[in-house]
Amino acid sequence: MARPRLFDRDEALERAIDAFSEHGYSGTSTDDLLTAMDLSRQSLYNAFGDKRNLYLEALRTYIAQSVSEHLRILNRSASARKGIEQLLADFVDRPLRACLGTHAVCEFGRTDPEITALTDTAAHTLRTALERCIAKAKADGEIAADVDERAAAHFLGATLSGIKLAARGGATKDVLRDIAQMALRSLG
Repeated sequence: MARPRLFDRDEALERAIDAFSEHGYSGTSTDDLLTAMDLSRQSLYNAFGDKRNLYLEALRTYIAQSVSEHLRILNRSASARKGIEQLLADFVDRPLRACLGTHAVCEFGRTDPEITALTDTAAHTLRTALERCIAKAKADGEIAADVDERAAAHFLGATLSGIKLAARGGATKDVLRDIAQMALRSLG
């Protein structure tokens, strides 16, 4: 008879997300994961398979949580422009947690098809939501009528990633707010 699992799988996965977010895939050893997740080697393998499978599950979970939160922020305001402002403010004001999605793009680029598919899907989902918000804001007269929705959505996506990287590099909240304000000014 198999022994019952004596740990919370979701909690262990969150700890793995933190470890991978902080150190990347290559920089996080199996021993680092065992320590972070407070698991034995056998428990890790039984619950998650190997390090790569754990990383992919961690990345999928992180992306689902992050994108869901971004969409919630964009959609909670009646004003589309306010939704965009709130999303930028959230990136500036939230406690710094290294971004596993951005870290995956920086570490792997486009060399791993599974990781690329996950990060591309996340970027596409957010970009589509931003395009919709920008189109609504244009229709409501909240931003300049000549703003190209697609280009602006790409720019805002890059700005959000840039804010994460700048924060990770030690930029102050004031610097991050300046970046967000410049992005908002680009919308007119």
